Amino acid sequence: MERWKTCVRALKTEVHALFLAYRDPRVPWPAKLVAALVVAYAVSPIDLIPDFIPVLGYLDDLIILPLGIMLAVKMIPAEVMQDCRARAGDALPVKRANAFIGAAVVVVLWIAIIVAAVVFGNKLMARQLSGMPG
Repeated sequence: MERWKTCVRALKTEVHALFLAYRDPRVPWPAKLVAALVVAYAVSPIDLIPDFIPVLGYLDDLIILPLGIMLAVKMIPAEVMQDCRARAGDALPVKRANAFIGAAVVVVLWIAIIVAAVVFGNKLMARQLSGMPG
């Protein structure tokens, strides 16, 4: 159990460091974009896959967030990330001030998935109906 607590603390510190890196002028804009998305997802009250779905609900937290963090860290210059980690360890953790942005990103993704499914479904149905003898 102590190992999990340590991992969670490290994850929180890393997310806070990414938040600080996002605001750092030495970070290129593509890395800022990835860092902002990762931080927004981390603090968002809405998950891409809701937690009430067995196994898959927690899988996104165990896979998507760490992969996003790894990608953002690779894109940020090492000296900047080291500086941000040091500042994140000394500061208070990121508040959920950006939770609205994270929730909005997730909602937009869900809407895009639903719209794509409806459009694809309509095209598939139209294709099948046009091929039926009438």
